[in-house]
Amino acid sequence: MERSGASEATGSDASGPDPQLAVTMGFTGFGKKARTFDLEAMFEQTRRTAVERSRKTLEAREKEEEMSREKELRQNEDIEPTSSRSNVVRDCSKSSSRDTSSSESEESSDSSGDELIGPPLPPKMVGKPVNFMDEDILGTLPPPLNEEEEAEEEEEEEEEENPVHKIPDSHEITLKHGTKTVSALGLDPSGARLVTGGYDYDVKFWDFAGMDASFKAFRSLQPCECHQIKSLQYSNTGDMILVVSGSSQAKVIDRDGFEVMECIKGDQYIVDMANTKGHTAMLHTGSWHPKIKGEFMTCSNDATVRTWEVENPKKQKSVFKPRTMQGKKVIPTTCTYSRDGNLIAAACQNGSIQIWDRNLTVHPKFHYKQAHDSGTDTSCVTFSYDGNVLASRGGDDSLKLWDIRQFNKPLFSASGLPTMFPMTDCCFSPDDKLIVTGTSVQRGCGSGKLVFFERRTFQRVYEIDITDASVVRCLWHPKLNQIMVGTGNGLAKVYYDPNKSQRGAKLCVVKTQRKAKQAETLTQDYIITPHALPMFREPRQRSTRKQLEKDRLDPLKSHKPEPPVAGPGDCDPRGFRGRVGNPREAILRHAKAAEDNPYWVSPAYSKTQPKTMFAQVESDDEEAKNEPEWKKRKI
Repeated sequence: MERSGASEATGSDASGPDPQLAVTMGFTGFGKKARTFDLEAMFEQTRRTAVERSRKTLEAREKEEEMSREKELRQNEDIEPTSSRSNVVRDCSKSSSRDTSSSESEESSDSSGDELIGPPLPPKMVGKPVNFMDEDILGTLPPPLNEEEEAEEEEEEEEEENPVHKIPDSHEITLKHGTKTVSALGLDPSGARLVTGGYDYDVKFWDFAGMDASFKAFRSLQPCECHQIKSLQYSNTGDMILVVSGSSQAKVIDRDGFEVMECIKGDQYIVDMANTKGHTAMLHTGSWHPKIKGEFMTCSNDATVRTWEVENPKKQKSVFKPRTMQGKKVIPTTCTYSRDGNLIAAACQNGSIQIWDRNLTVHPKFHYKQAHDSGTDTSCVTFSYDGNVLASRGGDDSLKLWDIRQFNKPLFSASGLPTMFPMTDCCFSPDDKLIVTGTSVQRGCGSGKLVFFERRTFQRVYEIDITDASVVRCLWHPKLNQIMVGTGNGLAKVYYDPNKSQRGAKLCVVKTQRKAKQAETLTQDYIITPHALPMFREPRQRSTRKQLEKDRLDPLKSHKPEPPVAGPGDCDPRGFRGRVGNPREAILRHAKAAEDNPYWVSPAYSKTQPKTMFAQVESDDEEAKNEPEWKKRKI
């Protein structure tokens, strides 16, 4: 068929193309028809070749089996008596005839139409009818299972179906950050380093591979001076950390804590916040873009959400301005990117949730105005791993689930989850089947809990009592399968399961705690040179005790400071203080000596200073005599 098709095409080509048209178009092959192929014929040819190869392999195997059987018979003949040889030969001839007849029947059946395609059958299956349509035979069948093994398999299947069994909470370690609230947690994408921040302005770095059982941070710093740390997040490449504090300027530091960039501060006297270069009020939170390296966003009390680039810290990239339904400003309390980075979601103080297209900053794509109670701070919004569901943790003690494809009402809502911190967050499990959040408690009024909800039914399926303080932050790493928790009493806890978790806390638990080294006294080596010149001789070292005894004999070094005088001078309303009780008396004490021996001031003015003359002071009797007559008459 192929050749005939090709000959037809060549025949048509000989008569078809116009030489003048080919010259006009500039190439000789113009106007020829494409070569056609018959796919059915090709498939049939490949099938036949496969059948022939399978036949040849089967025949070769049968011949090898016959040869091996003959060898075995010969060996048996040498060992067994001659009387049994004839029986064996007869049996072998019968079996060989049967085998040959079966092979002939197989060949006839193969030639009749059921041709084998693929590798040959194993020797045990030769001569047996095989139905390839019902089941494919791959190797040998496993032995039947015992009842205990079957029960174990059923339990494993139930564990796989129940998401609660996947929670890694069998073991825990405690990292002591400080004494104040741990308000920020960040874990790099590989799960090697954990970073914590708190109300004590400190940011601490924890390396799981480098820690031992003492669980001590290898670095601590204050990147934002005296501002509380509100959010910490590693970039998608793990080489930078976004630090959001109570100031108006976000910072980016590297893995070792050195500053990479700091956002510029905007002009607070400009009315339109889109015309400023940066935020003008306190920040709330921030988030890295999940796909684009070096892009992140922040939200602030200046009623804006701004996106930034690490390469350009002097001005933001774009500005999103949340508005109420009446067009008034509203402050965003939290913001996040979607998993693909195309959407930006923000929750506001009026209880609304607004979602923008990342490239369109004017009007939000979705706007639900009463997601949570107005006047409460929604502390967290986060997208599921499939990108279709949004979870929001409200300041009205509730947790809600939203479908962004139908953003007109919540899918589920759970209440009775008290929160007292503006950064209490929630997160999805790595398999997207559970949602986790923390609860807050008053001091001495119970323990904070980590609560798990099933996404499909939104039932409260599991709880973990963390500590006698509030649970502020929670983080479930998808690669490690470990849960990090930040509490209100300065602790960061890591929950893991040795069988279900990977690396992370498992690396440092197995290391024994290093023994504390004794403080070594730094002493300078003393070189004795008895024959050296005096200028090159080193002074003999003396012990500290002898030096202290010598200083005790020195009147200047051993002089005790005199305490202040607690007398009338100490409480003088004119403000004189110190050793002198009455400063006027102390000065006038030297007046007679200064008058008798004018040494400092008086000689300088001796020629120009006039002679002092004092007015005479009259007594009361003299004043009465000298009074005029009209005063006396009045009296």
